[in-house]
Amino acid sequence: MLKWWEERKRRLEIEVRALYLAGKDPRTPWHAKALVGLVVAYALSPIDLIPDFIPFIGLIDDLVVVPLGVIVARRMIPAEVMAECRSRAEADVALSSRRSWVWMWVVVIVAIWLLVALGAVALALWLMSARSPMR
Repeated sequence: MLKWWEERKRRLEIEVRALYLAGKDPRTPWHAKALVGLVVAYALSPIDLIPDFIPFIGLIDDLVVVPLGVIVARRMIPAEVMAECRSRAEADVALSSRRSWVWMWVVVIVAIWLLVALGAVALALWLMSARSPMR
């Protein structure tokens, strides 16, 4: 059973890396690139639609939303592009350290969320100051 999970994990890692590579390929349609970006961002994001601390329900988005996003994104990418990217991803995964790749994206996603939060605070402060009565 452990071997089965390890193989599933390795296949998922290759598939996510292949999606990332396909998202950078110029032959991939723009709408597929956008979906790939959203799926990768959501998968790596610390913020979920349903918080993970809610028993059972909190894991549903990780078990349903992300895999569905991967499946839909795969279908939007031309088959020859996906096959090419999958073979490159297998070579990349075999040669590179997974942790450094994952941590790089975690840092990028957290930075984006911090920028969004900072922008929201700045906008709120600007709106509050614009609505305050003049003396």
